Amino acid sequence: MNRKLDNLPSAERYLYQLFSLIEVGHLTVINPQGKEFNFGNKESSPQLQLLIHNPNTYDRILTFADLGFCEAYMDGWWDEKSDRIFDLIGLFHFNGVYAKARERITLPLVLKIIAQRLQTIPVIIQNSRKNVQHHYDLGNDFYQHFLDPTLTYSCGYRLRETDTLEQMQLQKYELICQKLSLQPDESLIDIGCGWGGMLIYAAERYGVTGTGITLSLEQANLAKERIEQKGLSDRLKIVVADYRQVQGQYDKFVSIGMFEHVGKNNFVTFTRKAAELLKPKGIGLLQTVGTESNLRNGAWVDKYIFPGAYVPQLHELAKALLLAKLSVAHAESLKPHYAETLRHWANNFTQNRAKIASLSATYDERFLRMWYLYLQSFESAFRYGGTHLYQILFYKNKQWVLNAPLTFSANTISTAIAAK
Repeated sequence: MNRKLDNLPSAERYLYQLFSLIEVGHLTVINPQGKEFNFGNKESSPQLQLLIHNPNTYDRILTFADLGFCEAYMDGWWDEKSDRIFDLIGLFHFNGVYAKARERITLPLVLKIIAQRLQTIPVIIQNSRKNVQHHYDLGNDFYQHFLDPTLTYSCGYRLRETDTLEQMQLQKYELICQKLSLQPDESLIDIGCGWGGMLIYAAERYGVTGTGITLSLEQANLAKERIEQKGLSDRLKIVVADYRQVQGQYDKFVSIGMFEHVGKNNFVTFTRKAAELLKPKGIGLLQTVGTESNLRNGAWVDKYIFPGAYVPQLHELAKALLLAKLSVAHAESLKPHYAETLRHWANNFTQNRAKIASLSATYDERFLRMWYLYLQSFESAFRYGGTHLYQILFYKNKQWVLNAPLTFSANTISTAIAAK
């Protein structure tokens, strides 16, 4: 194998040396000249084929690492023969290729990467509104083609293998409502409310009043329409504002999939605002993506998917809540549930790809490849990598009692959904 690599260009040889670390699964690479290279165990799964169409792919990956790898895919420079991007990235995850790649980078290689990256570093987007709109204001019709009917763009909660995406999202909402011990006529504030799914569920099933906060104009307009259609305008309202501008006090607080967008320097600002918005003895729940890695999002995600985002580690969440004088009552990782949610999204996206492309000239082939890669790579990160989805329940100036619902079962959640 090594002798076969000796005569290859340095960038191609370097990439194959990384692939030679594969022990579980098997990867066949066909380079632009039609030559075949095999890595891993031919007797184990997954069995994958990486097709390199453009010879510049190797230099791009060598120079820009994950950013170059992903941009090369967006530009159609490489493919997995059967579009099994999830399995390909999973292969790299569970064989430790990403971690080992960092260990093998030499000083000359680092200097080369830095020198070329300095010429292409994107301008950092400072404004929170622009960061949110970059991803969430693509168009409601776009999201409607791969989300469920509740229009929920966050991790669902799977109880049975046969659960649909909509069932998973309703079960997530029920889980949160039970954790918050929602009662009729209590007030609930939802920071990062999306299209209003959580508020609508809580109002319909638990009789609460609520306020949703978002920076996305597209989401806010449709959320208001949905609330009006369900006859809940007297109980729910949507406000377009930065969370730091919000005033008032509420019985319960929830934020689902928003915290990862506040930025590293604003963790305590956010938790202190949560404490300020809660009435004495109020209860809150924070659902956020988390990570075990020090690398956080990565250059490609920062540039194309979630600019300005910073995924927290669990200890950072705990510290931010502590500094806001909020007591953690319960915490759990829903890591595999998010992998399943993303699997559903990717399947829906693939099935509706032609319809999405017909919506706007903006949704060209490069955009569609970018989104497919995003959904597939995130599913792989949740299933095989160090990415988590945390739900953290916290109290303000209150001690929880023994009969507080801090443990849940499929039966209690299913029964509650069926009964209401």
